[in-house]
Amino acid sequence: MTSLKTYVFLMVFAFTLNGYSQYTEVINSNRPGVSQSAFSVGTNVVQFEAGPYMLNEKHQLLDREDKSFGADFAVRYGLLWPQLELNLEGTFQSTKRSYTNTVPNEDSFSNFKNLTLGAKYLVYDPFKNSEEEKPNLYSWKANHSFKWKYLIPAVAVYVGANYDTADNPFTASGVEGFSPKIMVSTQNNFSGGWVFVMNFIKDRIGTDQSDFSFILTLTKSVTDQLAVFAESENISSDFYADNLIRFGGAYLWTRNLQVDAAATFNTKDTPSVFGVALGASYRLDFHKDKEEDDGTSAEDELERRENKARGEKKNKRKKEEIDFDSDN
Repeated sequence: MTSLKTYVFLMVFAFTLNGYSQYTEVINSNRPGVSQSAFSVGTNVVQFEAGPYMLNEKHQLLDREDKSFGADFAVRYGLLWPQLELNLEGTFQSTKRSYTNTVPNEDSFSNFKNLTLGAKYLVYDPFKNSEEEKPNLYSWKANHSFKWKYLIPAVAVYVGANYDTADNPFTASGVEGFSPKIMVSTQNNFSGGWVFVMNFIKDRIGTDQSDFSFILTLTKSVTDQLAVFAESENISSDFYADNLIRFGGAYLWTRNLQVDAAATFNTKDTPSVFGVALGASYRLDFHKDKEEDDGTSAEDELERRENKARGEKKNKRKKEEIDFDSDN
């Protein structure tokens, strides 16, 4: 049986985590942050990512407080080529708004904050077909040493379409119907389990709420099953501007299931923001390797690699003790 350590070892090395393949033996989720990785989920993989959240916003100048409950979700599907992913993303929120400056009053409303259908394509992967980046089974130092090539990111492009209903309380006045969204996503996979993702997004193009935002996400694998992250989301438009900061973590429950938690806040009071989110990601894995015609699946290939590694280690021990600090 394949060990969990092997799953996480693969996950750490590339977030999708095989430099020469989009598919991985463990789930590759964009949660709990809001950025998108440069890599897809893999061909014939259907993945669901969702979770509820609570959000509190206080606007000092307007003497207004919003208490909200909502849920965000994503459905991702790897189609045709390893580099291509189709995805549907949305956030539905219900808000209770109260004013206390004059006569106290309340208002309640709910709607989709966003609902977007899009496609992402990996246009450049610096580690594609790179034999030298395969893990060294005998040297911890070799696997964790810095390489200049790590500074070159993988790059993906995204094109999508938003849909906003008329009189949506979460959008600017007059914003309704379909509008384009484009994004460039970059991803660096460093040694030691560090992954750095950047998203540059132009949203609701051509409307009165044409946002530009960039998201920076840094993820670190802490243990065999636990990873933590920090994220900064910077939003700029005539309708809304903010710098949101997130911290949280994810736990790999099984190879196809991840659970997560995160907190969001900012540093201003127009409005101040504090939110807490929980979530989960689950995939239906119908992926088959190119060797499918020969009866070779991804699981079979991983098991062969493990068996080969065990055999090599056993033979090595007969000759000499393995030095994990060696430069070789």
